[in-house]
Amino acid sequence: MDKKKQQQKHTGNKLKQQSTMEKKQQQNENHKSKSIHDILPLELIHGILLRVPIKHLASLKCVSKLWNTLISDPDFAKSHVHLSAAPTHVCLFIDDYSKACSVDIDAVFHRHKSATAVKEVSLPFKMKTRYDFEVMCSCRGFVLLHRPPHFFVVWNPVTGSSKRVSYSHIVSRCNQKYFRFPGSAILYGFGYDASQDDYLVVVASQDKNGQDHFDCLSLRTNSWINLDFALSKPLGRSSWKSRGFFLNGAIHWSSCTLNVGVYSILIFDLKERSFSTISMPEQVMGYLNPTHLVLLGGCLALYSYDRDKTNIWVMKEYKVHSSWTFYQISRGQSAPLCLSNGSDIVALDISTYTNLRFVKYNARGELLRLNYFDYPHLQHFKFGCHIFSNYGTSYTVYTESLVPLPSDIKDKDKDRDKGQEEEKRPSESEGCQTGKEN
Repeated sequence: MDKKKQQQKHTGNKLKQQSTMEKKQQQNENHKSKSIHDILPLELIHGILLRVPIKHLASLKCVSKLWNTLISDPDFAKSHVHLSAAPTHVCLFIDDYSKACSVDIDAVFHRHKSATAVKEVSLPFKMKTRYDFEVMCSCRGFVLLHRPPHFFVVWNPVTGSSKRVSYSHIVSRCNQKYFRFPGSAILYGFGYDASQDDYLVVVASQDKNGQDHFDCLSLRTNSWINLDFALSKPLGRSSWKSRGFFLNGAIHWSSCTLNVGVYSILIFDLKERSFSTISMPEQVMGYLNPTHLVLLGGCLALYSYDRDKTNIWVMKEYKVHSSWTFYQISRGQSAPLCLSNGSDIVALDISTYTNLRFVKYNARGELLRLNYFDYPHLQHFKFGCHIFSNYGTSYTVYTESLVPLPSDIKDKDKDRDKGQEEEKRPSESEGCQTGKEN
């Protein structure tokens, strides 16, 4: 009897184990048959995708139709600009033959990615003439280019979308014989007005009579707006560096420290359509060497070369004069480009003509890495002191984004509205069918 009981007990345990295994197997099969959308809520998937680096989003579009729809949505692109955990900083170079290359700054110092950091780029609306394109500035993933004779080109290198706009009306009131952009402009800049969801190009120039004018191009309305009312006093032909930098809803220009008694940064608020100024740090006052404006880690910064060193001042808190912080790089002619890892300074070494050299320094100014590229397709690029010249290589740093041009969004909205109207409108076959039923 005891043996029978033991056998029955053993058999029962076996059946239980088998039953448990079958249940687990069934659960696994059910789990396998479920998609990620059944496991994770859509809001969570959307939130995760917003934090994925842009370089991986293209491949993620292929996961499913839903993911493709999410990532392709213009609202997703706008949110991704602010929420992406690892924005990709790229430096675009264009030489005087309109040959262009892009450099993934984040990959330059990565051991396994540096080989693919430099890529040749095909420019939009390209012509076959020399001195064709020139890089002006950038904003939220868009690059502003200049193309002769009198055109601006706004271009997103990631999506390929672009827009060409003429500024011939500015040339017509100036001395056309000697007008050449950007040298003939007092100021120019490119920014984003969040209140209108609009990208704006601003240009300050002088007419034949020496009168200052201030014009603004709206990409949303595709029209020029006269903003002469914003000029409370003459800007001065040589008072400011003409290239502007966009930050916190405004465009900024630095004064030419060799020509101006008041050392300041000029600010134009895109929403309020008004000018203001903030002071440069005291150390710059009376400084003999030219001082250049740049953006570092979302902050205004100034830099200047001093023999074998590069001096850098960073405004840690926007418009707070006491927040100017001084750094010094132990290498001359190093143009700061961006911050890496939140504090390391990545700069372009422009002291050489032979190759493209990037350097990285810590906050103490100590050299961490130096990496140079000497690729065949870079042989036409003239580096060194010509990098700021109209006759050498022009460049700008931009953050990659999927943001569409306002005109692209309008076209999509029109197509969507048209599609909805066609869906509502009964076709001829539907009308006949309805008649039969009645």
